[in-house]
Amino acid sequence: MTWIMKSLLEFSRFRKQMVAASVDLIFLPLTFFFAIWLRFDTLTVDVLKTYLWLIIAAPIVSIPIFIRLGLYRAVIRFIDQKIILIVISGVTLSVIVLISAAAFLSHMAGLSRGVFGIYWVSVITYVVAGRFLARSYFLHAEANKTVRVAIYGAGQAGIQLANAIKVASDRRLMAFIDGKKELQDATIAGVRIYAPEHLPELIAKLSISEILLAIPSLTKVQQKTILDHLSPMKVKIKVTPSIEKLVNGELRVQDVRDIDIEDLLGRDTVAPNTRLLAACIEGKSVMVTGAGGSIGSELCRQIIRLRPTRLILFEISEFALYSLNQELRGLNQAVEILPFLGSVLDFERCKQILCAYAVDTVYHAAAYKHVPLVEYNLIEGIRNNAFGTLKMAKAAIAAGVKNFVLISTDKAVRPTNVMGSTKRLAELTLQGLAQSGNITRFCMVRFGNVLGSSGSVVPLFRKQIMNGGPVTVTHPEITRYFMTINEAAQLVLQAGAMSEDGDVFVLDMGEPIKILDLAKRMIHLSGLELKSESAPNGIEIQIIGLRPGEKLYEELLIGNDIEGTEHPLIMRAHETAMPWKALQVLLKQLEDACNQQDCGNLQQFLRETVSGYVPTCEIHDLLWTTTHKKGGHQPVQPICPKSSSSIFRLTE
Repeated sequence: MTWIMKSLLEFSRFRKQMVAASVDLIFLPLTFFFAIWLRFDTLTVDVLKTYLWLIIAAPIVSIPIFIRLGLYRAVIRFIDQKIILIVISGVTLSVIVLISAAAFLSHMAGLSRGVFGIYWVSVITYVVAGRFLARSYFLHAEANKTVRVAIYGAGQAGIQLANAIKVASDRRLMAFIDGKKELQDATIAGVRIYAPEHLPELIAKLSISEILLAIPSLTKVQQKTILDHLSPMKVKIKVTPSIEKLVNGELRVQDVRDIDIEDLLGRDTVAPNTRLLAACIEGKSVMVTGAGGSIGSELCRQIIRLRPTRLILFEISEFALYSLNQELRGLNQAVEILPFLGSVLDFERCKQILCAYAVDTVYHAAAYKHVPLVEYNLIEGIRNNAFGTLKMAKAAIAAGVKNFVLISTDKAVRPTNVMGSTKRLAELTLQGLAQSGNITRFCMVRFGNVLGSSGSVVPLFRKQIMNGGPVTVTHPEITRYFMTINEAAQLVLQAGAMSEDGDVFVLDMGEPIKILDLAKRMIHLSGLELKSESAPNGIEIQIIGLRPGEKLYEELLIGNDIEGTEHPLIMRAHETAMPWKALQVLLKQLEDACNQQDCGNLQQFLRETVSGYVPTCEIHDLLWTTTHKKGGHQPVQPICPKSSSSIFRLTE
């Protein structure tokens, strides 16, 4: 019997309808026979002969009527009380047809009206009860292979989500959870509402494996409080879209998504100042370097919505530039988009582009930012991050660009790695150029880790969890600041508009997060357990040790001299700058060391030039370490020394 029912579940829609009609073809005559037997107590051959034609006619009349009324189109698993009205209408109509046929054929005189009454009641009972029993069986059969869920929030969004789950075949709603006392113990569509404190026992009792958070009006702080409560319960958590996305029609309530780290930050965004956003962009020619990167591409998406006259994309990666160009053309076709391949180290090309398109504002996001990779490629990291910024800035001065905004990093503060020291060197360069009285206003915006950026720890953890672990953490005490990529880009655009030349802006990143705690919470909120003696098959966390140049803690300020701005999340830091003439001499020495590929001198130079730079490891440049392993201690000479031209000779 079980095998037959399982086979029925796999039938096509048409075959299921044929099975339902075939069952009625058998049971309708039997029901009429049952009505005769109830009416006469004993059955004789004469009685059966009198009613035989009606027994045969019952399914012939009723089934076409049922088909016409759509009874067989109803999906058994989703039928409700509305089907009762359809059944009553269909059975009543079929009985009227049978009685009319008997009267027309002059056979009514020998028939009992009681038989028709009993048949009417019996058929309604059989059809309704049969379908609801079938629905119960199918739902029970599917319950074992569906995800049992609870909805946290019994408001309008929760009810809409419950209705969506009814239609879906992959989830089964077991309970509502809501903190409002007036709703608790009530039921919605037969599903009871429980208080949040009952969740642990409900999860065990009802085998709930997923909780859907359906309160879109929650602030980030409120949402984090609920997630903190749910985290130890080791069930998978999903959330409905925010109220803004629901109102805008971007998403529907049923478009639930996995928990992101931004949900764990508990940080409510501040509405952007539209005047600051548009100040350096609206009606202007804007250029973004490193446009294909994580922060660069998000800057482009937001800039194009602010109606510049044109947006110039400058990127060294062909694929990244192609992908972004295609995406942006679909966002705003009224803005002229100009994709340029090139390197920020190419001064002449940068200057020509800036002059040809009369660029007003440059957002300089081009940089090598992965700490270990820059350690392994020390010279290229210095050239791209430090000299790339210098050449781009000088090109901007030569072209008369009004605003130049550098995307900096918290790793520039008391750096322990080459990447951080080169970004601080880039900051010092712009601070020095700002002293020269140029038409170009320079500023830099410093912030921490951006969620969703390439190399971010969050997608790495998510991938490791999906693969069953282990989740790798470099150190149990390592902490980081986090900010969403959307918020970071918005704040960069607003900070750039407040520049008074040479400003260092620092973004309020909130509280730092311990990476080990983040890994644990991501495991729990995925519905999984940490590996332990009681859970040997859980997800293991491995401590793999700090990578070359990696810091335990990041900072945003070199000193303590800061002041607020008109935006609550943007601060202006007053930090010591190096005189431009002195810095020029040091940069020339640095350039010579790069051309000689002398990593030892380069590291020593960075120590002496960048305040606070204390490397935590030996030199890890791959080429440098290889030549030293072979016993060579002399700097590697450039292959084409004549082609190496000085940045200083280009412009001075």
